[in-house]
This record gives sequence, C-alpha cells and structure tokens, in this order.
Amino acid sequence: MNPINAALPRILSIEDDLVLGAYVHEHLGRCGFQVTWCQNGQEGLAIARGQPFDVVLMDILLPGLDGLNVLTQFRQSHSTPVVLMSALGAEADRISGFRLGADDYLPKPFSMAELRVRIEAILRRVALDRRPEPPAPVSPVHSLLFDDDQCEVFYREHGAGLTRSEYRLLETLNRNNDEVLSKAFLYQHVLQRGYAAHDRSLDMHISQIRRKLKAIGYTEREVRTVWGKGYVLSAIDEMV
Repeated sequence: MNPINAALPRILSIEDDLVLGAYVHEHLGRCGFQVTWCQNGQEGLAIARGQPFDVVLMDILLPGLDGLNVLTQFRQSHSTPVVLMSALGAEADRISGFRLGADDYLPKPFSMAELRVRIEAILRRVALDRRPEPPAPVSPVHSLLFDDDQCEVFYREHGAGLTRSEYRLLETLNRNNDEVLSKAFLYQHVLQRGYAAHDRSLDMHISQIRRKLKAIGYTEREVRTVWGKGYVLSAIDEMV
C-alpha cells in the first residue's frame, strides 16, 4: 500500500443508489479521503468487519440487509463511527438508528459540502477522544464513573453502552457541574458543527443518554432540559 495514501482517512460508503454512490465516491476522493464503495448491506457488513475504517456512511434502505440490521450486527464487535443516510421525514428510522449506535445522520437530499463537514466533525471528535488527558477526579457522591479510554460510563460496574458522541456530551455536562450549557455550545464544542434549528441530532443523543442511564439504574442525577437555555446534568431533586 502506498504509505502516503495509508495516512488518509478511510471511508466506507454503503449506498445502493448508483448515481449518489458514484458522486459520493468521486467527491470524497477529491477531498482527500480513501473511499470504498459497495451497494448492498451484506457486502457492506463483511467489508466493515474485515477492514479498518475511520467512518462508515450507510443508507438505511439497502438490498440484502437493511442499514439498521447492518448497524446492529456491526455494533456487536466494532465502535467505528457510523453516519446513517435516510430520506427526509423518516424520523422513526433515524431514532432507531441512534438507539442502535449511530453517531450521526444525514437526511436526503444533502449537499456534498454538508457531508464533508459531518465527516470532518466526526474525525475531530475521534482525535479528541484519543488525545491523552489527565484523569478527572471521581466524585463518590455521584458514583457515576467515567472511563475516557472506553468512552463509557459505569454505575455499580454496569456499563451504559454509550456511543462516542453520547459519552462526550455526558462527560461535558458532568465536567461543567450543574451549569446549563446551551445547544449552540454543545453543537460547537462536542458535535463539532454549528447549531441549526432543524437539526435534532443533539436532542436524540440526549434522549438516548437519559434512556441508557435509566437502564443501568442510575437515578442520582439526570440530564435536564432548561427551556430556552439548554441542558444541565443535575440532581433529580434540584430545581433548575
């Protein structure tokens, strides 16, 4: 393999639309990515499991094995960031995708500029996750343990099963200790992109964090919505 190309971010695109798939392949290639393109879910799953990729782009409606099933099976063994692509208005599919471990979604139709920005944002988040940081002090009061290496939180030895994006959101809220953080701040500093009113990915991530913390029995604090201001991680009996 060419040593120069080996350093380029590797993208797997699973898209059965020949026109869109070819356009994504060509555009991302011109932008400096190594792109592998396949056109059905079963083949995409095999390739994703067999080769290292930095980001997986995946349509939901795929022949052979649909995108949500591919994601379910892929998440059993891999934590590679996954961006789902779906038709505008298919909100139920996008919610299901986040529940199954998707890191982001793009409603169709989308621009190549936005696709590139989303990929670059994910790559920045992964780079930040890998950057060594001094260990944060563990508060015995809250008893929620943060593991930066695994991008996971534990309560009484039970892992919540957070995605990278969910972990970074929860860790940021925890680090800011009862301070209300605006949506604009969280989009910019955690999701690494600007806030847009129609983009509900932050709300969906927050919803999944709440669900996963509840599933492991953690009830000492919760992520609360402060209407018109943002989100805060606070004790359940506190009034915000």
